[in-house]
Amino acid sequence: MLDSPFTDLDRPPLSQAALTRALVRPGGLWSDITVVGRTGSTNADLAQAVRDGARQGAVLIAEAQFAGRGRLGRVWSVPPRSGLTFSMLLRPELPPVRQGWLPLLVGLAVASAVRKVAEVDARLKWPNDLLIGERKLAGVLAERVDSAVIMGVGLNVSVRADELPVETATSLAVEEAACVDRDPLIRAVLREIEIHYREWSQADGDADACGLRAAYLGLSATVGREVRVELPGERVLTGLATGIDQSGHLLVRSKGEEHTLSAGDVVHVRPHTS
Repeated sequence: MLDSPFTDLDRPPLSQAALTRALVRPGGLWSDITVVGRTGSTNADLAQAVRDGARQGAVLIAEAQFAGRGRLGRVWSVPPRSGLTFSMLLRPELPPVRQGWLPLLVGLAVASAVRKVAEVDARLKWPNDLLIGERKLAGVLAERVDSAVIMGVGLNVSVRADELPVETATSLAVEEAACVDRDPLIRAVLREIEIHYREWSQADGDADACGLRAAYLGLSATVGREVRVELPGERVLTGLATGIDQSGHLLVRSKGEEHTLSAGDVVHVRPHTS
């Protein structure tokens, strides 16, 4: 049975029933948890679910994803059951100007859970990457569908060094993390997201009132660094990342002017060494 999920005992399958018992409860954020063996894109599947009227809190986890996308249309592919690849359906009833914090909130929650369970120094690169050092451990992709937001997450767990999709990536296994068991990791991640999302919603999306901005800055690998930002239209901005504004935008000081960026591909510029 070459297609059995138990052929690689180091990468056991996730249990939909166990995760549902642990995470879906009356009054909680998570309304439905589905685990599928293989799909093209969990974000695309949940986008269709939105059009079919799915409730907030639906979670779709794929053991393997063959058409996963990162930002800017990049392909992201790892072996089956070697990572956590999942999407969530959220319907924030908040002012649109404050919803820019949602990808940062999810990134913060994933980083917090990974730091606690796996005991690694995960940091946040604005707007959507988790790093260990300068290597990418995870990514977050937000897509708006009607009034809903689909949040997709890809986290490298047991991916070996020779299986990483790019040289600039890493995994919990490569980093010799304390935990490379996907079950406690996904439970911790979804619980952290629920806590942060509830606090942010209760504060009407005010990132300062709920402590979100302070917590994000505490784990930021970008703020305080010299950065090069590739902007839409093939423009490039270099300068010092000075902060995150009330809408979740990156503030960059360049040639004496402060720029507010809502999107862009950030490269951390390594400091010059003598």
